[in-house]
Amino acid sequence: MTPYDSARERFAAWGIDADAALTTLDATPISLHCWQGDDVAGFENASGNAGSGCVATGNHPGKARNFSELTSDLEQVASLLPGPLRINLHASYATDNAAKADRDALTIAHFGSWLDWAKDRGWGVDFNPTCFGHSLAADGFTLSHRDPAVRKFWIDHCIASRRIAAAFGEALNNPVVTNIWIPDGTKDRPADRLGPRERLAESLDAIFASDLGSSAAFNIDAVESKLFGIGVESYTVGSHEFYLGYAASHQVALCLDAGHFHPTESVADKISAVMLHVPRLLLHVSRGVRWDSDHVVMLDDPTREMLHEVVVGGFLPRTHVGLDFFDASINRIAAWTIGTRNTQKAVLLGLLAPQSRLTAAENSGDDARRLSLFEDWRSLPWGAVWDEHCVRHDRLRDGEWMNAVDAYTKTVLSGRSEL
Repeated sequence: MTPYDSARERFAAWGIDADAALTTLDATPISLHCWQGDDVAGFENASGNAGSGCVATGNHPGKARNFSELTSDLEQVASLLPGPLRINLHASYATDNAAKADRDALTIAHFGSWLDWAKDRGWGVDFNPTCFGHSLAADGFTLSHRDPAVRKFWIDHCIASRRIAAAFGEALNNPVVTNIWIPDGTKDRPADRLGPRERLAESLDAIFASDLGSSAAFNIDAVESKLFGIGVESYTVGSHEFYLGYAASHQVALCLDAGHFHPTESVADKISAVMLHVPRLLLHVSRGVRWDSDHVVMLDDPTREMLHEVVVGGFLPRTHVGLDFFDASINRIAAWTIGTRNTQKAVLLGLLAPQSRLTAAENSGDDARRLSLFEDWRSLPWGAVWDEHCVRHDRLRDGEWMNAVDAYTKTVLSGRSEL
């Protein structure tokens, strides 16, 4: 009997089908964020300064500097990850056409290399307007800017991004999530909290009113909130309350980023509440630490609880799972791999939950039994199920994959020097 056979029997005794859990995990893609590989630098300029509240700290050797190096790193990461993947792109990662367009004039033609790359690998694509790291975002306002001309530039950029996303989706026959996040806010107390939010709502209305034609079915709109950011500690225009209201009233997807809330808030507790009112959920799996929102994902209780709620609530078919962290202080390949594998493990743990027994105990009023089930379940041999998932996908198991990162670092990353 293999370790997995033994684990499968143990879970079966709890009324849990481990084979079914692996089947569902195999149908749950994780969207890899391209910006982990180059510290949110993008391909627009040599300075690589994301700006507007986006800061990747550290200077670990081996950062990707161009499309070839970034995709090479992504392929190395993919070789260490069991299960289906997508690529999550920011508009600032446009690669093609010698005459560079400003962001409001970008088209799918500027992303041909990414399209070919994703098509070759059978990956889906997700997309994001880049409303930071630009001269017209230097004062910290974009879609809520008081200057109509500046606001129009960012509206046009988001419209262009939706069209790019729809074109990606149509070419791949795989819908694309287009997620809008803006850094707008103030460092100190504002005099007017309402005005910027009124302007943001008007800008979003204009963006979503743009016609995508026959490719509209391949675009899924999402909006993303944040509690605060660097340089906007006192007031963030796109708060959770603003975007929840907007997403519910306009029936667009809501993005919950695990790092964008106060450390004492539970993102897991928000999921069932918002899913009663919005059509889809975009989950950005990240880890907030004090005032930084983008640490590498751990298999900690907040991450486990978040994916648990998505699974046991029956929300997985309406949820898009992506990553959003960037750590320049450690090996970037390892950071990507650690965070993604932990996200996949959290999904698996949700799929292996004894939900029927838990709800039966709760409905009968037996709270002691419910607590005992939650705690005893922790010691079930889920690690053997994860190992089986790795083996079925011909991927290295825990404790083995870091050797592959070391080899790649020695043969590839060590040859890169700063430009």
